[in-house]
Amino acid sequence: MTSTVPALGTRTAEGSALQAVLLDMDGTLVDTEGFWWDVECEIFAGLGHTLDDSWRHVVVGGPMARSAGFLIEATGADITLAELSVLLNQGFESRIARALPLMPGAARLLAELSEYEIPTALVSASHRRIIDRVLTSLGPQHFALSVAGDEVPRTKPHPDPYLAAAAGLGVDPARCAVVEDTATGVAAAEAAGCHVVVVPSVAPIAPAARRTVVTSLEEVDLTFLRGLIAV
Repeated sequence: MTSTVPALGTRTAEGSALQAVLLDMDGTLVDTEGFWWDVECEIFAGLGHTLDDSWRHVVVGGPMARSAGFLIEATGADITLAELSVLLNQGFESRIARALPLMPGAARLLAELSEYEIPTALVSASHRRIIDRVLTSLGPQHFALSVAGDEVPRTKPHPDPYLAAAAGLGVDPARCAVVEDTATGVAAAEAAGCHVVVVPSVAPIAPAARRTVVTSLEEVDLTFLRGLIAV
Protein backbone atom coordinates (compact mmCIF):
# COMPACT_ATOMS: atom_id res chain seq x y z
CA MET A 1 0.00 0.00 0.00
CA THR A 2 1.49 3.31 -1.07
CA SER A 3 0.50 6.73 0.22
CA THR A 4 0.77 9.44 -2.40
CA VAL A 5 -0.26 12.48 -0.35
CA PRO A 6 -1.21 12.92 3.29
CA ALA A 7 -4.83 12.08 4.09
CA LEU A 8 -6.94 15.22 4.16
CA GLY A 9 -9.73 16.28 6.47
CA THR A 10 -13.30 16.20 5.23
CA ARG A 11 -15.51 19.27 5.16
CA THR A 12 -18.49 17.03 5.84
CA ALA A 13 -21.85 18.48 4.86
CA GLU A 14 -24.48 18.60 7.60
CA GLY A 15 -26.61 15.46 7.44
CA SER A 16 -23.87 13.29 5.93
CA ALA A 17 -21.57 10.81 7.64
CA LEU A 18 -19.37 10.18 4.60
CA GLN A 19 -15.76 9.82 5.71
CA ALA A 20 -13.98 8.70 2.53
CA VAL A 21 -14.41 7.61 -1.08
CA LEU A 22 -12.65 4.47 -2.32
CA LEU A 23 -12.37 4.03 -6.08
CA ASP A 24 -11.62 1.03 -8.26
CA MET A 25 -9.39 1.67 -11.28
CA ASP A 26 -9.86 -0.53 -14.37
CA GLY A 27 -13.29 -0.07 -15.91
CA THR A 28 -14.29 2.45 -13.23
CA LEU A 29 -11.95 5.42 -13.67
CA VAL A 30 -10.07 4.30 -16.78
CA ASP A 31 -11.59 2.53 -19.77
CA THR A 32 -9.16 -0.41 -19.68
CA GLU A 33 -11.15 -3.59 -18.98
CA GLY A 34 -11.14 -4.21 -22.73
CA PHE A 35 -7.36 -3.75 -22.81
CA TRP A 36 -6.83 -6.70 -20.47
CA TRP A 37 -9.06 -8.97 -22.57
CA ASP A 38 -7.37 -7.91 -25.82
CA VAL A 39 -3.95 -8.66 -24.33
CA GLU A 40 -5.12 -12.03 -23.05
CA CYS A 41 -6.52 -12.92 -26.50
CA GLU A 42 -3.27 -11.91 -28.21
CA ILE A 43 -1.06 -13.89 -25.86
CA PHE A 44 -3.13 -17.06 -26.11
CA ALA A 45 -3.38 -16.70 -29.89
CA GLY A 46 0.41 -16.75 -29.94
CA LEU A 47 0.24 -19.97 -27.94
CA GLY A 48 -2.17 -21.49 -30.46
CA HIS A 49 -5.40 -21.00 -28.54
CA THR A 50 -8.55 -18.96 -29.12
CA LEU A 51 -10.30 -17.58 -26.05
CA ASP A 52 -14.06 -18.04 -25.82
CA ASP A 53 -15.75 -14.66 -25.45
CA SER A 54 -17.96 -16.05 -22.69
CA TRP A 55 -14.85 -16.39 -20.51
CA ARG A 56 -14.53 -12.63 -20.40
CA HIS A 57 -17.19 -12.47 -17.69
CA VAL A 58 -15.20 -15.00 -15.65
CA VAL A 59 -11.87 -13.15 -15.72
CA VAL A 60 -13.05 -9.55 -15.54
CA GLY A 61 -12.29 -7.65 -12.36
CA GLY A 62 -10.49 -10.47 -10.60
CA PRO A 63 -6.92 -10.87 -9.38
CA MET A 64 -4.42 -11.77 -12.08
CA ALA A 65 -3.59 -15.12 -10.48
CA ARG A 66 -7.23 -16.19 -10.64
CA SER A 67 -7.87 -14.89 -14.16
CA ALA A 68 -4.62 -16.18 -15.63
CA GLY A 69 -5.00 -19.51 -13.85
CA PHE A 70 -8.50 -19.96 -15.23
CA LEU A 71 -7.36 -19.26 -18.80
CA ILE A 72 -4.43 -21.68 -18.54
CA GLU A 73 -6.72 -24.42 -17.25
CA ALA A 74 -9.49 -23.68 -19.77
CA THR A 75 -7.16 -23.74 -22.79
CA GLY A 76 -4.54 -26.22 -21.65
CA ALA A 77 -1.89 -23.78 -22.85
CA ASP A 78 1.75 -24.71 -22.24
CA ILE A 79 2.68 -21.76 -20.04
CA THR A 80 3.15 -21.27 -16.31
CA LEU A 81 1.21 -18.81 -14.20
CA ALA A 82 4.38 -16.81 -13.50
CA GLU A 83 5.27 -16.62 -17.21
CA LEU A 84 1.76 -15.56 -18.18
CA SER A 85 1.61 -12.90 -15.47
CA VAL A 86 4.76 -11.27 -16.83
CA LEU A 87 3.39 -11.27 -20.38
CA LEU A 88 0.04 -9.85 -19.25
CA ASN A 89 1.63 -6.97 -17.36
CA GLN A 90 3.99 -6.20 -20.22
CA GLY A 91 1.18 -6.26 -22.77
CA PHE A 92 -1.06 -4.05 -20.65
CA GLU A 93 1.71 -1.53 -20.00
CA SER A 94 2.32 -1.33 -23.73
CA ARG A 95 -1.38 -0.61 -24.32
CA ILE A 96 -1.68 2.15 -21.74
CA ALA A 97 1.53 3.75 -22.98
CA ARG A 98 -0.25 4.35 -26.29
CA ALA A 99 -3.59 5.50 -24.86
CA LEU A 100 -5.30 5.66 -21.50
CA PRO A 101 -8.89 6.84 -21.93
CA LEU A 102 -10.72 8.00 -18.80
CA MET A 103 -14.29 6.93 -18.18
CA PRO A 104 -16.89 9.68 -18.72
CA GLY A 105 -17.21 11.76 -15.57
CA ALA A 106 -14.01 10.45 -13.95
CA ALA A 107 -11.92 13.62 -14.22
CA ARG A 108 -14.79 15.78 -12.96
CA LEU A 109 -15.48 13.51 -9.97
CA LEU A 110 -11.83 13.37 -8.93
CA ALA A 111 -11.53 17.14 -9.18
CA GLU A 112 -14.63 17.61 -7.02
CA LEU A 113 -13.41 15.21 -4.34
CA SER A 114 -10.09 17.05 -4.24
CA GLU A 115 -11.77 20.47 -4.09
CA TYR A 116 -13.79 19.47 -1.02
CA GLU A 117 -10.87 17.62 0.58
CA ILE A 118 -12.61 14.24 0.70
CA PRO A 119 -10.10 11.53 1.65
CA THR A 120 -9.89 9.35 -1.45
CA ALA A 121 -8.10 6.06 -2.17
CA LEU A 122 -7.47 4.12 -5.36
CA VAL A 123 -8.11 0.41 -4.72
CA SER A 124 -7.26 -2.01 -7.52
CA ALA A 125 -6.58 -5.70 -8.10
CA SER A 126 -3.88 -4.63 -10.57
CA HIS A 127 -0.23 -4.83 -9.54
CA ARG A 128 1.66 -1.84 -8.14
CA ARG A 129 3.69 -1.34 -11.33
CA ILE A 130 0.45 -0.92 -13.29
CA ILE A 131 -1.21 1.35 -10.74
CA ASP A 132 1.78 3.69 -10.66
CA ARG A 133 1.68 4.02 -14.45
CA VAL A 134 -2.04 4.81 -14.42
CA LEU A 135 -1.69 7.29 -11.54
CA THR A 136 0.46 9.53 -13.70
CA SER A 137 -2.57 10.05 -15.96
CA LEU A 138 -5.25 10.15 -13.27
CA GLY A 139 -3.27 12.59 -11.15
CA PRO A 140 -1.66 11.22 -7.96
CA GLN A 141 -2.64 14.42 -6.16
CA HIS A 142 -6.25 13.21 -6.15
CA PHE A 143 -5.50 10.22 -3.91
CA ALA A 144 -4.40 10.08 -0.30
CA LEU A 145 -3.24 6.51 -0.89
CA SER A 146 -3.49 3.59 -3.28
CA VAL A 147 -3.77 -0.15 -2.65
CA ALA A 148 -2.52 -2.67 -5.22
CA GLY A 149 -3.58 -6.28 -5.62
CA ASP A 150 -0.05 -7.56 -4.99
CA GLU A 151 0.22 -5.66 -1.69
CA VAL A 152 -2.52 -7.38 0.32
CA PRO A 153 -2.73 -11.00 1.56
CA ARG A 154 -5.96 -11.53 -0.40
CA THR A 155 -7.21 -9.28 -3.15
CA LYS A 156 -10.73 -8.85 -4.54
CA PRO A 157 -13.28 -10.48 -4.07
CA HIS A 158 -11.97 -10.62 -0.49
CA PRO A 159 -12.47 -7.49 1.63
CA ASP A 160 -8.75 -7.03 2.41
CA PRO A 161 -8.04 -4.23 -0.13
CA TYR A 162 -10.93 -2.06 1.04
CA LEU A 163 -10.23 -2.74 4.70
CA ALA A 164 -6.60 -1.77 4.10
CA ALA A 165 -7.63 1.46 2.37
CA ALA A 166 -10.03 2.42 5.18
CA ALA A 167 -7.38 1.65 7.80
CA GLY A 168 -4.80 3.69 5.91
CA LEU A 169 -7.15 6.66 5.82
CA GLY A 170 -8.15 6.15 9.46
CA VAL A 171 -11.86 5.87 8.66
CA ASP A 172 -14.74 3.48 9.32
CA PRO A 173 -15.44 1.21 6.30
CA ALA A 174 -19.17 1.55 7.02
CA ARG A 175 -18.85 5.29 6.36
CA CYS A 176 -17.01 4.84 3.08
CA ALA A 177 -18.51 5.02 -0.40
CA VAL A 178 -16.92 2.63 -2.88
CA VAL A 179 -17.24 2.99 -6.65
CA GLU A 180 -16.83 -0.28 -8.58
CA ASP A 181 -17.65 -1.78 -11.98
CA THR A 182 -17.50 -5.59 -11.55
CA ALA A 183 -19.15 -8.22 -9.39
CA THR A 184 -15.75 -9.18 -7.99
CA GLY A 185 -15.08 -5.64 -6.80
CA VAL A 186 -18.59 -5.23 -5.46
CA ALA A 187 -18.21 -8.43 -3.44
CA ALA A 188 -14.97 -7.12 -1.92
CA ALA A 189 -16.47 -3.75 -1.00
CA GLU A 190 -19.63 -5.25 0.48
CA ALA A 191 -17.64 -7.79 2.48
CA ALA A 192 -15.69 -4.85 3.94
CA GLY A 193 -18.98 -3.25 5.02
CA CYS A 194 -18.88 -0.28 2.62
CA HIS A 195 -21.68 1.39 0.69
CA VAL A 196 -21.21 0.63 -3.00
CA VAL A 197 -21.97 2.53 -6.18
CA VAL A 198 -21.78 0.27 -9.23
CA VAL A 199 -21.12 1.44 -12.78
CA PRO A 200 -21.22 -1.93 -14.61
CA SER A 201 -18.58 -2.21 -17.34
CA VAL A 202 -18.85 -5.73 -18.78
CA ALA A 203 -21.64 -7.67 -17.07
CA PRO A 204 -24.87 -6.28 -15.56
CA ILE A 205 -25.11 -6.03 -11.77
CA ALA A 206 -28.41 -5.74 -9.91
CA PRO A 207 -29.14 -3.20 -7.15
CA ALA A 208 -29.21 -4.49 -3.57
CA ALA A 209 -29.10 -3.27 0.00
CA ARG A 210 -26.26 -0.76 0.42
CA ARG A 211 -25.67 -1.04 -3.35
CA THR A 212 -26.71 1.58 -5.90
CA VAL A 213 -26.37 0.96 -9.64
CA VAL A 214 -25.87 3.81 -12.12
CA THR A 215 -25.11 3.86 -15.82
CA SER A 216 -22.20 6.31 -15.77
CA LEU A 217 -19.90 8.23 -13.44
CA GLU A 218 -21.56 11.31 -14.87
CA GLU A 219 -24.44 10.51 -12.49
CA VAL A 220 -22.10 10.50 -9.49
CA ASP A 221 -21.01 13.60 -7.59
CA LEU A 222 -20.24 14.48 -3.98
CA THR A 223 -23.87 15.24 -3.14
CA PHE A 224 -24.85 11.83 -4.51
CA LEU A 225 -22.15 10.04 -2.49
CA ARG A 226 -22.98 11.89 0.72
CA GLY A 227 -26.62 10.94 0.28
CA LEU A 228 -25.74 7.25 0.50
CA ILE A 229 -24.63 7.47 4.12
CA ALA A 230 -26.92 8.95 6.76
CA VAL A 231 -25.70 10.32 10.08
